[in-house]
Amino acid sequence: MAAAAPQPLPFRTYEEYLESQVTARDLQYLESLEVGRQLVELGFRGSGAVLRREEFEARVAAAEKTAAAPQKSLASVGKELKDNFLRALAEREEANHTGKTSSIIFIRDRNSRHEEVSAYIDYAHRLTTDDFEVYFSGKKRLFPRNTDLSFYNWDRNVSTSNSSPNYQVIAENDCGLLFKSKIDRKIINVDPKAYPGDNTTRTPIETDLYLHVVIYDHIIKRGT
Repeated sequence: MAAAAPQPLPFRTYEEYLESQVTARDLQYLESLEVGRQLVELGFRGSGAVLRREEFEARVAAAEKTAAAPQKSLASVGKELKDNFLRALAEREEANHTGKTSSIIFIRDRNSRHEEVSAYIDYAHRLTTDDFEVYFSGKKRLFPRNTDLSFYNWDRNVSTSNSSPNYQVIAENDCGLLFKSKIDRKIINVDPKAYPGDNTTRTPIETDLYLHVVIYDHIIKRGT
């Protein structure tokens, strides 16, 4: 089965993208929608980091180029998946390729030094940087890295956080660790006792490959 091409940004123009971050309340105090767009572009309105015009146009161009390119087979196709975790990744592979879903994978395990480490992994981003053939075939394991969204070494008490093309990391707040989608600006709360967020589900995975795995699936609502 071939993977569909990634969806383009849900906005036809840069102006439409800026307008999506201007609220009705903003318009009550601003002179016009044009002023609202300018304030969003300058970073005075809107939520989170705002794409510059060249970044927006580059993403649109990249999506169009990918749509026109020959489609590759999914890495999980034809593999004998012997563990629940690998089956869960396979079930989500196409949706993360196409941009319909943006999954965050939490993995906790021990590294080669027997130190306990964990990370929140942007699955869609890793699909673009890693060779998942080796993961699905069982030759290697998908494992936490200090370049993932959030990484923690429990023995050394060392942590790192890195925003990805899909998520902004919000580390210091009263709600604990949060991730904000750069596509629809929704918040994903990974606290197991909290509501995970709009259009997001939390799924613990029973697996023999790791100490602990949870997958957060965020469904992208285009144009919201």
